[in-house]
Amino acid sequence: MLKDTQSERDHRRIPIDRVGVKSLRYPMQVRDKHHAVQSTVATLQMTVDLPHHFKGTHMSRFIEVLAEHGPVIHVANIRDILEKMAKRLESDCAHFDIEFPFFLEKKAPATGSPGLMDYTVRFNATLAAGKIDFIVTTVVPVTTLCPCSKAISAAGAHNQRGHVTLSVRCKKPMWVEDMIVLAEESASAGLYSLLKRPDEKHVTELAYNNPVFVEDLVRNVAVRCEEDSNILWYRVEAENFESIHNHNAYALIEKHLTAE
Repeated sequence: MLKDTQSERDHRRIPIDRVGVKSLRYPMQVRDKHHAVQSTVATLQMTVDLPHHFKGTHMSRFIEVLAEHGPVIHVANIRDILEKMAKRLESDCAHFDIEFPFFLEKKAPATGSPGLMDYTVRFNATLAAGKIDFIVTTVVPVTTLCPCSKAISAAGAHNQRGHVTLSVRCKKPMWVEDMIVLAEESASAGLYSLLKRPDEKHVTELAYNNPVFVEDLVRNVAVRCEEDSNILWYRVEAENFESIHNHNAYALIEKHLTAE
């Protein structure tokens, strides 16, 4: 019988909050708002807490739990995976963090020309004391135009591409598409993969007529989150990749709206 080193006693008496595997790529299927199944490739992190008296965890058991659910992860399996992780690794708390690209067809605003946009989406799920905490995060690229530049310039105004990173806890699942729209409507304009000349004119003029600071951007998102009774908690971050500065502009708002 081979020696089980991980199960030996550790005399430093220091528990570990999270230990496991990360940067594991795995096929995944998610549903979009139109009830179609979208296949993608996720990057996973699977961790558990480790009591102070154990020397180490059994890394292979994470992969075993994952393999038991077949060659593709489905969102509906997340709770079962967490429960099996906690049981198999004899832990009180289990975490399953998933990041994947989500693709959405967007039509250009003037010509209607279709093109695919990709967005980074993250699921952070934790099982503790039999209860699941589930956070969805969507990173949405947007355009912002500087109100100060517009106010002081005789012609034109500087604008830049930025990222809105919106995280939510909800009473019921929130569609990724709705999170994207919420973020884009809070900015000067949205981004598109395909724009013809009439579309460029439309987007440029839309942004010019709707200038926002990075502070405006996070506040606009916050207002929309607080108007949504489904959202229990949100964190919104905005980062503008400045076009005339050698640094980025950044803002963050985090708020608990109501208890579950």
